[in-house]
Amino acid sequence: MKFNIKINGKAEVVDVDGNTPLLWVIRDVLDLKGTKFGCGKAACGACTLHVDKVAIRSCSYPVKFADGKEITTIEGLSQGGELHPVQQAWKEEIVPQCGYCQPGFMMATAALLERIPHPTNEDIDNNIVNVCRCATYYRMRKAIHRAAEIKSGSNS
Repeated sequence: MKFNIKINGKAEVVDVDGNTPLLWVIRDVLDLKGTKFGCGKAACGACTLHVDKVAIRSCSYPVKFADGKEITTIEGLSQGGELHPVQQAWKEEIVPQCGYCQPGFMMATAALLERIPHPTNEDIDNNIVNVCRCATYYRMRKAIHRAAEIKSGSNS
């Protein structure tokens, strides 16, 4: 079946079974490898991306639900050659260790900052529930607060 999606600003038509997880359409059909497979059960968050600006776990999201929607992957987070504030903060705070889960964390954080521009630690704990096996949570928390500063224009 054919589905029309707009991915990172580009219109695409994909011809796949409607129950195919969006993750596999993005990775295997559209060849965008930044979104990662982790658990396949929407538990770990490695596959987090945005559908109409909402963070979703793409490993359990059938492509049929993405028809006609706008999808943003980690490859589309930056605009015009400039890093997104979350990417800049991740770089400044040297967050990744192995890095595998980080695209999902960055996508979840970008969505959080759209809803809560200046999150508290409690906001972060309640909204960023992805899993990092390297336990870089402390650096991520610092980076999330830094991203909020960058996004708001204060560079303190």
